[in-house]
Amino acid sequence: MSNVKDRRVSAPQVSGYSEAGASLTRRALKGFIPRSGSPTDDIDKNNGTLRQRSRMLYMATPVAASAVNTNCIKVVGTGLTLKPTIDRELLGLSREEAKAWGRRVEAEWRIWSSKPENCDALGVNDFAGLQDLALKSWLLSGDVFGLTKRYPAKPSNPYTLRLHLIEADRVSTPGSYGGHPMLGVTEGKIPEGKPGAGNKIHDGIEVNASGQIVAYHICNLYPGQVSSEKREWTRVLAFGEKTGLPNVLHITSTDRCDQYRGVPYLAPVIEPLLQLRRYTESELMAALVQSFFTAWIETETNQSGIPINEVGTGDIAGVPGSNPGEGQVSRNENEYEMAPGTVIHLKPGEKIHFGNPNIPTTGFDIFVKTLCKLMGAGLDLPYDVLIKEFNSSYSASRGALLEAWEAIRRRRSWLVNRLCQPTYEMWLAEAVARGRIKAPGFFEDPLIRAAWCKAVWIGPVQGQLDPKKEAESALTLASKSVKTYETITRELGGGDWEDNVEQRQHEQEMLDGMSGGNNPAPANPVDPGGDPNSGSV
Repeated sequence: MSNVKDRRVSAPQVSGYSEAGASLTRRALKGFIPRSGSPTDDIDKNNGTLRQRSRMLYMATPVAASAVNTNCIKVVGTGLTLKPTIDRELLGLSREEAKAWGRRVEAEWRIWSSKPENCDALGVNDFAGLQDLALKSWLLSGDVFGLTKRYPAKPSNPYTLRLHLIEADRVSTPGSYGGHPMLGVTEGKIPEGKPGAGNKIHDGIEVNASGQIVAYHICNLYPGQVSSEKREWTRVLAFGEKTGLPNVLHITSTDRCDQYRGVPYLAPVIEPLLQLRRYTESELMAALVQSFFTAWIETETNQSGIPINEVGTGDIAGVPGSNPGEGQVSRNENEYEMAPGTVIHLKPGEKIHFGNPNIPTTGFDIFVKTLCKLMGAGLDLPYDVLIKEFNSSYSASRGALLEAWEAIRRRRSWLVNRLCQPTYEMWLAEAVARGRIKAPGFFEDPLIRAAWCKAVWIGPVQGQLDPKKEAESALTLASKSVKTYETITRELGGGDWEDNVEQRQHEQEMLDGMSGGNNPAPANPVDPGGDPNSGSV
């Protein structure tokens, strides 16, 4: 007993995670020794590879395309609509004055935002299109940059502001400062004698000694792009020195402290997406090959007198041949292709051997669904929403929609705060400066300016499985003052409650006028005992 006691005392004392997730002795964890570094080491140096793989999977994998496109459809849809909501109490305005000011701003905003040539530096997208493009680029590349430019005003557009969206690849550390995106070298330092001397550069983003972003370095070419132009970088200050307005809008989200560049949305599921693509392609090809009826004839005789049937050129033993040349990729005599109803002669000594896999594979559908469920969890999109398959119960489908909607709302909030609201504030500052919008005190007091700039952005509403039930629930909440009619209107219809009330009053007046005069509308316009078409409309 004493020996056992001594051994217990001399054994190393461990506790807590030492015998759990941090154990170095447990068999399952012995080889699990990750080495996490700084955001620069873990993210910036790998972002080039992550971007290329994410874009390739988006272009070649249906599940990846569904994940990205679903976000674009739900977050932006046909575009987030501006609704000014100024702080009228702080500004000393009546409700009618605030509403009139908001309508004037909306009208002016439409001049700038509704036409590509008025808001896009390239003249390709209107502002709704820029929102969709920015979100898609952000999801595929991790971040996207909006460079603000000024073009001359013209009679059809009095505003000079333009937005130029720049893909993540073009923002990189200049080669003269030690950067090399093709080799994963992302950090650099600005030498003496150059603008921003002493500042560090993290993958194209220049920061000062405090870690604050001061400038962006934008290359005129993409990494690896072959061009007759010389590769050059332009240093763009983050904010205008005189106006204080942003020169660059950085649209991204971060996961770690001291992180300056974003990570592609598909990054956590790149490997399973690729494996799923390979698996489905192999199953599709195997099923396709199995569906072919191809006869192979091997002969040891001289083939000089035997007509060799190429793919789809003849009939034999009652097997119909395909149309001449249909589906044939190669005419090389050393290559053989399979096709429906085809007879092919082999050369002397050649033989064809095929494996005999069990096609279709048992459990293919279950395996793919399970994998999609796991990837959907990693992408904040439940399986039902990711695959667009709502075969579960009402409660389960509604739960999936609600869970997806929480992620959609969060991404919409990020897009509004990073792109829509800053762009609106820059545009409004120009509109006030040009005298097209009256906003007393706008340039004098930051508090007053914030009150004038306050706005909400209305986008696609949450999907409804049973509109009647959800409408009744919303009205119950409104009757108990849990929600306002304005909130419910935005959630269910995306409109403005006060505008709806005014429109309903107008419609009711028109209906009253139509039913007035000598032929007033009866209480029950359809007489159950008479002609069902005799009632007034």
